[in-house]
Amino acid sequence: MKYDRFERLPVWQVAMELAIGVFALTDDAVFGNAGGLKDQLRRAAVSVSNNIAEGFERGSTSEVLTFLYIARGSCGEVRSMLRFLERWQAAAGFANVVQELIALADSCSRQIRAWADSLQNSSIKGQRYLTDQGRVEYQERKQAEELRTKLAAEQERVVAKWSEEMARAREGKRSEI
Repeated sequence: MKYDRFERLPVWQVAMELAIGVFALTDDAVFGNAGGLKDQLRRAAVSVSNNIAEGFERGSTSEVLTFLYIARGSCGEVRSMLRFLERWQAAAGFANVVQELIALADSCSRQIRAWADSLQNSSIKGQRYLTDQGRVEYQERKQAEELRTKLAAEQERVVAKWSEEMARAREGKRSEI
C-alpha cells in the first residue's frame, strides 16, 4: 500500500500513541521532582513521531532512512528511560503503564527497522529524483504490475472453478456405476 501522508502511516500512529502515553504518565506529580527525566522522556517520545514525519516529507530515500534511524534511536532512548522507571521505587505504582509503553516503543522500533530494511533494498532513489519521464515510466510499471496481479487472481479463480467442475463430473460418473 502506498501512503500519501505521514499521518496514515501505521508506524507514525503507534509513535503518536507512545508520545500520548508518555505525556499521560509523566503528568503525575511523581515526575515533578525527577530532575529532567520528565522533560527528556517527553522530548524523546515526541521525537519518534516527528522524525518519522520529517523523513516521510523529504524527497529522497537516503533522507528518509536517516530520519528513520534517528526515530529508532529515540525509541531506544524512550525504552531506556522506561526501563529506568521499572527500577525506580517512586514509579512502582506505574508498573503496568510502563510495561505497556515499553511494548509500544518496542513495536514502533521494530516497524521502523522493517521499513528501513525495505528501503535499503530498494532501487528507488526517491520522489525528488524522478523526472517527468521517470514518473510516467514508474506509473506504467505500477499499472502493469497491478494488471498482472489481477490476471493471476482471475486465472486462479478460473482454474479453481474448472477443478471443482471436473471433480463434480468425476463424482457423477462414479455414482452411475
